[in-house]
Amino acid sequence: MSRRKHSRHHANHERWLVSYADFITLLFAFFVVLYASAQVDQRKIGRLAVAIQVAFQELGVFPASNAKVPLNVAEPIPFDTVKAIEKAKRTEIVQAQALDPAIALTEEASLAALQAELQQALQQEIKMHTVALHRETEGLVISLREFGFFDSGSASLRPSAMPALDRIASILALRTCRLRIEGHTDNVPIHTSQIASNWELSTARAIELVRLLIVRYNFAPERLSAAGYAQYHPISSNDTLQGRAQNRRVDLVILSEHLVRADVLGASSTNKPSPSTPNEASRP
Repeated sequence: MSRRKHSRHHANHERWLVSYADFITLLFAFFVVLYASAQVDQRKIGRLAVAIQVAFQELGVFPASNAKVPLNVAEPIPFDTVKAIEKAKRTEIVQAQALDPAIALTEEASLAALQAELQQALQQEIKMHTVALHRETEGLVISLREFGFFDSGSASLRPSAMPALDRIASILALRTCRLRIEGHTDNVPIHTSQIASNWELSTARAIELVRLLIVRYNFAPERLSAAGYAQYHPISSNDTLQGRAQNRRVDLVILSEHLVRADVLGASSTNKPSPSTPNEASRP
């Protein structure tokens, strides 16, 4: 009985090409998806930015914004452009008022008189270097050093600091200037059960002084604002004991009137109807 001969099957050494082709196809599809997701539609972003801005303006969330953009524009501008317009308008207001010689002379004379009055009232503290006065572009700064007004690492005012604060408040209470209270520290880290960081210490000291001005001296809250800068706005080097002592301070910034007026004008312009949006009374 003859045996049936079985034919040999040759091994296919090119089957790996199928898997390789599938891998290349999937890899190509993956990068196509990545590329497509990275291409942002600028027009859609513009519409979204404008819609959010107008909604906030109608709700009165951001009353200081003075850029009015209608919803029905065909090509809404990006949000970065809107912010640039707001900044340009505010700068234009400030520059226009600064160029007025009468306004500039009046503000300069007012700040000079105020500085002279404060120097006279605080001459003892200035001599002891617990208080310093200097001018900046934003206005007049009364710098209260920590060792004269606060205990180390504490946001509570010393009782011995009250006479100096009484004199400062009595002079500023006769005026309507706005004040920004800024807290500053050195770069030595702090972490206690009450204060977790220099950010919290600087902010707590500024808020404590704002509270005192409102409660003890009856300042209008609308005149005041508080800010904490920790160690990031030094006036001296933190490499020496003397420099760190100068950096631990609370600054009362008496803002120049032209900056305040620019903010008021910018806020009031938000109440005006947009020129591209008809008034309700003119609609049929």
